Amino acid sequence: ETSQNLSREEFKRLFGVKRETFSQMMELMQQAAKSKGKGGVKAKLSLEDQILVTLQYWREYRTYFHIANDWEVSESTICRTVKKVENVLIKSEKFRLAGKKSLWQEQPPALIAIDVTEAKVERPKHHQKHFYSGKKKHHALKAQLVVDLSNLKIICTAYGKGKQHDFSLFKASGVRFHEQTQGLADKGYQGFQNLHPNSLIPIKKPKNASLSKEDRRFNRQLARQRIAIEHVNRRLKIFKILSLPYRNRRRRFGLRCNLIAAIYNFEVSLPSSNTGSALP
Repeated sequence: ETSQNLSREEFKRLFGVKRETFSQMMELMQQAAKSKGKGGVKAKLSLEDQILVTLQYWREYRTYFHIANDWEVSESTICRTVKKVENVLIKSEKFRLAGKKSLWQEQPPALIAIDVTEAKVERPKHHQKHFYSGKKKHHALKAQLVVDLSNLKIICTAYGKGKQHDFSLFKASGVRFHEQTQGLADKGYQGFQNLHPNSLIPIKKPKNASLSKEDRRFNRQLARQRIAIEHVNRRLKIFKILSLPYRNRRRRFGLRCNLIAAIYNFEVSLPSSNTGSALP
């Protein structure tokens, strides 16, 4: 009831999604409730509140204990609610990524960018060195994004451990681009052009030498094109579950990243969305 009195901007700031996205989530939850039928123990939270609890958990990433105290329910209720809503949304076609097979369709994207972002995790009990990122100096999980620069939508994702190199993650993911698609990547993808000739990566500075003016100009122009994928990363990380140290079981990390990426795509496709360089 309180959220209904919020303006569109305030609702977006509080829960991380627009009202249109919330309405679509509500439709999916109602369909799931009808298919389940009647019977069983009545839920302590309404369907609307279950969605708001899940959004609040993603957006703020507070503990179940703190959120449970706000909603006057138990921790286990919040935990079950979040997983229930996530499972319903991820099964729907509305919140699903196109997938890597779409890169080989009849009309493939003309220009894509690929990048890897890291999410810090608590130090694992076992196989710690596999999760240690020497670049960030902490234990992490990696998420690879492939973005269509014509509409700023995320096409597909892939995941790895912190020790894995960006280019190694790309090769292990099995993502391959159509020969007509031009790919843009950063310096972490040395050797990318051997797999996909129609690609551009920054020119690396030679040892004991400096780049020429032409090389520096090329790198700046490439950076201006690639900056869009950094904006996409920033928009995903307004959900603190992706920017703060990830505390949950690691096997659910990919599901949540995919779901948040699909929600981002849904909002980009809304008529009022601004897909230009000045991202909201």
